[in-house]
Amino acid sequence: MEDGIMDDNYGLSRVIEPAGSVPVIAWKLDNRRDIGPSEARVALEKLLIEKGAFQQICNQCSYDESKMKAQIMDIVHKRGKFHNPFTDSSGVAFGTIEEMGEVFRRDHPELRIGDKYLCNETMTALPMYLDQIVSIDFNYNQLDVEGYGIIFGSTSSYIFESYFDVRYVLMANEEAGGLQRTTALAKENSTIAIIGKDVSTAMLYCMAARMNATDCQLIVILDNEHMLGISEEALENVFRDQADKLIFLDIGNPAGSFLARQELWNCADVVINSEDKTGAEPLSAFLCRDGGCLYFTRMRSNYTTAILVAESMHKYVNTIGMDQYFGSYNDYSRDLLVYSKPKLDEIDVLYKNTDYVHNLSPAAAGTLSMHKAMQVDDYIYASHVTDAMVDNVLNISKYDCNVIIQGETGVGKEKILELIHKNCSRNEKPCVKVNCATIQETLAESEFFGYEAGAFTGAQSGGKIGYFELANNGILFLDEIGSLSLNMQSKLLRVLQENQFYRVGGTEQITVNVRVICANNVSLQKMVEEGRFREDLYYRLNICQINVPPLRDRKDDIDVLARHFLSHYNKKYGMMKEISGDGYAALHGYNWPGNVRELENIVHRLIINSRGNMISGLDVDSVLNQNVYDNNILDAKSALKREGHVKFDDIIEEQEKQLISCALESEGTTRKAADALGIPQAKLMRKKQKYGL
Repeated sequence: MEDGIMDDNYGLSRVIEPAGSVPVIAWKLDNRRDIGPSEARVALEKLLIEKGAFQQICNQCSYDESKMKAQIMDIVHKRGKFHNPFTDSSGVAFGTIEEMGEVFRRDHPELRIGDKYLCNETMTALPMYLDQIVSIDFNYNQLDVEGYGIIFGSTSSYIFESYFDVRYVLMANEEAGGLQRTTALAKENSTIAIIGKDVSTAMLYCMAARMNATDCQLIVILDNEHMLGISEEALENVFRDQADKLIFLDIGNPAGSFLARQELWNCADVVINSEDKTGAEPLSAFLCRDGGCLYFTRMRSNYTTAILVAESMHKYVNTIGMDQYFGSYNDYSRDLLVYSKPKLDEIDVLYKNTDYVHNLSPAAAGTLSMHKAMQVDDYIYASHVTDAMVDNVLNISKYDCNVIIQGETGVGKEKILELIHKNCSRNEKPCVKVNCATIQETLAESEFFGYEAGAFTGAQSGGKIGYFELANNGILFLDEIGSLSLNMQSKLLRVLQENQFYRVGGTEQITVNVRVICANNVSLQKMVEEGRFREDLYYRLNICQINVPPLRDRKDDIDVLARHFLSHYNKKYGMMKEISGDGYAALHGYNWPGNVRELENIVHRLIINSRGNMISGLDVDSVLNQNVYDNNILDAKSALKREGHVKFDDIIEEQEKQLISCALESEGTTRKAADALGIPQAKLMRKKQKYGL
């Protein structure tokens, strides 16, 4: 086979970035519609997104379907495939074959145009283009879509049979390796514990074990989060014929769960762990008998944790990691689906009769932070929004132009400045930072341009160089540039136009080469419209603009930043404190008017004020509630300073609205919110209706 055709057979020629990579780990693929000789195009109809990747998107978008669709479309647009960068995972795709290349057709005589086709391989390896996402099925982590995907000669396939529900086929094929191994591990008269990642797949693993061992004892464990509003009684009825025990536990608290259910200790010969939630690994070790087998079906399961836990309990366990693809998957999946279909149909009826719970409990919010912390220099983040901004910053850094950094107070504008400085051609030259809001109007000119000896009363005898000279050949950062007077703005404009100026009291013209980067927490364009900022200076500065989003619009950053600050202050004070899952949930639910600066302040206060080593949700709520009060006072003070007076009734109503909103958000129900505020529930309901909350 020729090299070029072989490359196409594995999709290597579709890799755009980084060059020389392979499709499954490449950042970006070529998703052009035209196909090569060893390729085929599939009209996509359904995508199953791997649970971790799906929950990360749900979490980041607060279960808002329109936001979720936009984010998934954005990932596909930027990467040429669906490959969630935060969980480094994807899923599987289903559609109809619409075109095949000559070599592909020759090597796959079993396939025809028009065949319904399921791609067994991960979508991280398949170029894809989506026209639209029609709908989202939260129960199965699946999407109805319109678009196309490109498959290669080496891509493993499953020809869909109309007898099956495509949702079940997608689910079974995504789990095929784990299910087939479960069947092999199941032995008669043994005890098998299955930790399910959701109700449907737990049933599939249950049925997979029964295929080979009808007389084994089956214990199925589901996290409380997987009930999705379905009653325990309804689930017990569905599992009664297959599972000897159905148990609901808080997997995020494995030790606490086992103290309450000690009969589970050392109960299983084989433990099948299909859950990648933190806590499932030690739970597996607790369940497994000495000499038993632990099988982890998820790629991201940290099975080394289970080994260490078992070792600490003086157990020896045989640990098996996730299986790779085998050619027998298709036949096996087909047989399993025939066997399992009646039970899957029963669960589907439960789903249809129950409203999906579109929210995050504290435990879920704490453990859904599977986002991989990314770092560029000292800038730490995890969210898709921030990643796009950082990519823009790094691109702008290469061009030696003036920049405006726009963003609310506390979002980290100076951190963006540091990124630019470290990644630009002036990185070995000085970066002079100036807070324009602290400069007195009468001294502004001498501060920026310096002065000669004796230039004015009180001047230093030897004179002084100004900020522009200090920053020569480097960067001058002008923070809160909007606070400068119009007169000073005109003098800055001249320097930026001519790169020359005179010191105060001087006669010698000084030439400088300075890159000016400025920041403001109020839109400079708005200030131009209001006549408070010179339009000509604005256009001189605004060659490139970087908008730093507030923390409330990039909530996936909260967890990684909180962990970073926690580590910093633990080291500073010689502590080893941690934040619990419900603590992270409380941080995630707060609105962060002070942004990253406020988050650091909160973590610092939590380290000092918490008594134990575990910082609880109550600890976090206590500090956050104090912050709500402080912020309300600051808002009133700001209004008084800005306008010279306040409208008392308006201020009181606004504070009342914020307090009620915060209580509703943190407590979850009107009864609990009313209790937290110390008012009757009926009164809170009236206020809630009044403010449209």
